[in-house]
Formats: sequence, C-alpha cells, structure tokens
Amino acid sequence: MCLAGVYGLTPLGVLGILNVALMETKMPRTRGTASAALSILLSISLLARPVLGNSGLGSGTVVSADNAHLGTAAVTVGATVFAGDKLDTSPAGSVQIRAGAARLVLTASSRLVWGSESGSASATLLNGTAAFSTSRENAFVLHASTAAFKPRGDEPTVANVTLLNPKELVVRCSRGAVLIAVGDDVRVVPEGTAYHVVLDPEAALPPGAVPAAATPASWGQNQPVKTGKSNFIWYAIAVAAIVTGIVLWRALESPDRP
Repeated sequence: MCLAGVYGLTPLGVLGILNVALMETKMPRTRGTASAALSILLSISLLARPVLGNSGLGSGTVVSADNAHLGTAAVTVGATVFAGDKLDTSPAGSVQIRAGAARLVLTASSRLVWGSESGSASATLLNGTAAFSTSRENAFVLHASTAAFKPRGDEPTVANVTLLNPKELVVRCSRGAVLIAVGDDVRVVPEGTAYHVVLDPEAALPPGAVPAAATPASWGQNQPVKTGKSNFIWYAIAVAAIVTGIVLWRALESPDRP
C-alpha cells in the first residue's frame, strides 16, 4: 500500500506515519524457535557489517518513495542512501528512509542532503519539511540552516521541521521531547508543542508575537549551557490534532512491505 495515498504526507500527517512506525519497532511478535534463531543470526550479521568497513556507517534504506529523486535518478524502494547523497521530492512526492533505529520522511517539494555523524545517520534539510522518529538519543540528527535537532533521550520521539527560509523555521514535536541547538544555545521542545524559530536574534518578531521563555538543556553530558546572549528567538504556535490511522498501521505491518 502506498503510504502517500493514505496520508497525503502533509507536515502534520507525516508525524502519524512516524508514530506508527515507532510502534512497529516496539510491538512484540510470536515466533517459532527457528524464526527466532534466524532473526538472531541476521542481527549479528548486520552488527558485524560495519566492522568490515566504514562505508555503511550512517547509511539508510528507502522503504517507500513516490515522485522522489536520489541525485538525478528516480528513487526506488530498497535503494541505499549514503552520506553526501541528495534527495528531493516533487510537489506531489515523498520518500521515507529507515536508518538503524530512526526513520525519516521527506515530504512534498522538499530537499535534503544525507549525512553521518559518529557512525549514526543525519540529514541536512535544504528546503521544505522533514520528519523523523526514533527511540534512541544518538540515532539521528536533523540539521536545518544553523539549527540542529535530536531526541532528548532514549524514549520514543516523533518530530518534524519545516525550513521557511535560511533565517526561520518551524519545529513540531508530537511525541517525546526534542533538543534544538544553535551553536551552544540549546533548548527543549516538549511533547505536543510547536515553535516558530527565528535564527537571527536581531530580527524583529512578527506583529503580536511574544517570545517563549528559553528552556536550557545540555546537548550532551559535557555540553555547557549558554548563559549569555541567545543565538535564536522563538515563540509558541498552535498545533493541529494528529490522527494515526489503523489502516496505515496494517500497511506497515504487512508481510510484503519493504
């Protein structure tokens, strides 16, 4: 089943896809002894693969694609995405990538460059909207202009980022909590919130907007919290309801899915 056909992959609708994908990774299944043994062997082989070389570190696998391109070629399901690869989608396109414990969806009219950081996947959003889900703190980092986004901890996390222009973006978090870092200015985006972020602190706020209070947080165990001038300003915006459909859940659970 085509995921784009179910959700249309709007910036908020895509969060439902990632929420369900996250549920999929957590859901226990009954298996026979032989199947369990095979799964263990496959897991060991996947873990052993990076030891043979670093070419696959941070790489991803395309699990769904519609009107999307990898470089100049059309994206195909099962294709491997490596650091430095460029992906883009048409006005009616989308592409979903699985990378270890993380998933990313690039929505319509969007572009990004795939990357790798410390052996984990990352991506740099150049235009449009990207959403990601994971249950591991260090599984994925999303960059947009001078800002970087990652889960706050090892808990199920679903969020999306829309790059409006090089100085402005919108971040929404529907599950867990996300850290946003601009230089050494690090703050928390709590679950169920959305913020309009202005990356130029000298820029004027939109009429009637009130900046949200900063919530400092460490990016890592040894990352100092900035106490001086902020590197960005932000203000809260309304978040529309997010609906997760049972039809999509069944599509992701289908035995013939990629």
